[in-house]
Amino acid sequence: MRLTAKADYAVRAMVELAASQGPAKGDAISERQGIPFKFLENILLELKHAGLVDSHRGADGGYWLARPAAEITLADVIRAVEGPLANVRGQRPESLAYQGAATALRDVWVALRANVRAVLEAVTVAEVATGRLPDIVQNLTVDPEAWVSH
Repeated sequence: MRLTAKADYAVRAMVELAASQGPAKGDAISERQGIPFKFLENILLELKHAGLVDSHRGADGGYWLARPAAEITLADVIRAVEGPLANVRGQRPESLAYQGAATALRDVWVALRANVRAVLEAVTVAEVATGRLPDIVQNLTVDPEAWVSH
């Protein structure tokens, strides 16, 4: 799976909002996370359109989570800025049809999506913000092979 900078930045911005006390200014999020400010503004707008972030302009304004951090999964955030979690050539895996020796490949792509969902739908921005990740993540990262790039 390839995670885009946009998705990474969106998750990091949401985690910052989860950790903040009250509204957070865009420039403060940008500085704390090393996210280009203009790029962050566009991402926050997309998150707002998806109903994950609210905002208010002015001296007392800023951005905040539209619902509790414990109710927002990483999958929610990534879908808001990138669309479906897994697709093949822009299509949903279940809609694909392969022929001949590649017939079973569709099932592999569906299984891959299921595993990506199993992690990203199990982790909330609150858990990342507090550093208390669920067992599914802990169990996967205990394996030394998980840390080896292939």
